[in-house]
Amino acid sequence: MKIIIAGAGEVGTHLAKMLSNEDQDIIIMDTDERRLVSLENYNLMTNVGSAISFADLKSVNVDKCDLFIAVTPYETRNMLACSIAKYMGAKKTVGRIDNYEFLQRDYNGFFKELGVDDLIYPEYLAAKEIRTALKHTWVRNWFELFDGELIVAAVKLRDNSNLKNKRLRDMGNIADFMHVSAIRRNREIIIPGGEDRILANDIVYIATTHDHLDKVIEVCGKTQIDVKKLMMMGGSPIAVQIARHLQDHVRIKIIEPDEDRCQYLSDILPQCSIVHGDATDTDILEEEGVGDTDVFAALSDRSETNILSCLMAKEHGVRKTIAEVESMQFIAEAESLNIGTIINKKLLASSRIFQIMLDSDVNNARCLALADAEVAELILKENSKVCLKDVKDLNLPHGMTIAGVVRDGEGMLVKGDTRLQPGDHVCVFCLSGVFHNVEKYFSR
Repeated sequence: MKIIIAGAGEVGTHLAKMLSNEDQDIIIMDTDERRLVSLENYNLMTNVGSAISFADLKSVNVDKCDLFIAVTPYETRNMLACSIAKYMGAKKTVGRIDNYEFLQRDYNGFFKELGVDDLIYPEYLAAKEIRTALKHTWVRNWFELFDGELIVAAVKLRDNSNLKNKRLRDMGNIADFMHVSAIRRNREIIIPGGEDRILANDIVYIATTHDHLDKVIEVCGKTQIDVKKLMMMGGSPIAVQIARHLQDHVRIKIIEPDEDRCQYLSDILPQCSIVHGDATDTDILEEEGVGDTDVFAALSDRSETNILSCLMAKEHGVRKTIAEVESMQFIAEAESLNIGTIINKKLLASSRIFQIMLDSDVNNARCLALADAEVAELILKENSKVCLKDVKDLNLPHGMTIAGVVRDGEGMLVKGDTRLQPGDHVCVFCLSGVFHNVEKYFSR
């Protein structure tokens, strides 16, 4: 599959690195040669050129492109680049936008006529992820696969969990309603085997089904919070999206350091309490009643500030905190601290584009990308060799595990004596960079 990425900014660069592991024909182009230097050692081609130049697009053979992705920092340039690429023969185009209005269904036809097949708005994806975190406060991350038939939840376990110090091979005695697909420990992802133990402070990725959620919450030693009060630091576009969706039934307070921005927020969010101040100031937090808040979300444009303010909120007794962490190097550190959910727009945008890429390919797999792992959905074909043996005898390659299966529209967990069948929708958890091996293994 030939993929051209226009824009070597944070989203484009992360996406290019991720796709370079997947045996795809990748070209990333940018007008600034310095941005391309860090990508020279990856399995892809770089090109110094403009995404809105007919000549430059012709030089990278955009007419033979299966997927054209425009993720420059400029919305109008992305729209124009997609339009030109489509005109020149690109099969499918994706453009990054900064305007929620463009996502409304009424305008889909306009963008299709313009030559833009899909739109990516990272701030909207982040707001949607945060609303999910508010709905499921006991988890770090929440994924619904196969239309919700299977769930993968990332949970940080404490000393009160019944799973502490348990070997995975013994899990069937106390928790046969869940499957531990991966463990994050000391900033590293582990695809565990039967002899591995779950330790306190591990973040475990658990596959289960909706009807077993109460049992999973109990065995993990967690409680669900009914969110009635939400405090947000920073009146960013993400905060605005969240407030618009929740202000009718959640008491929302936004602390914003810019006075003009406060006035704007007051005008568009009349049901929210807008406070002019700095949420990293302990006195401000105490005055505004942070200790009486169910959830605190730090959404400023500085990762370090968001991490610090969440830690301060925790010290004041807030049970659930959410931090926007855009610096990739800070994600592992933030996850090791006492912070609830970490939001990264680059990962969310890359994951969404990755799904679009796979949906447009002949393969039937879809994937959710994490910082260093992937959750893949595959449909087994009629002649698949993995259907000839029980799961325990498949000798799955290193770095992958089967988390669950949807058969005849119903989610189910996988045990050692489970035998996969053609047509099964299989959920596979794998380390980052081995997804192409997963596809090859299950398509044999």
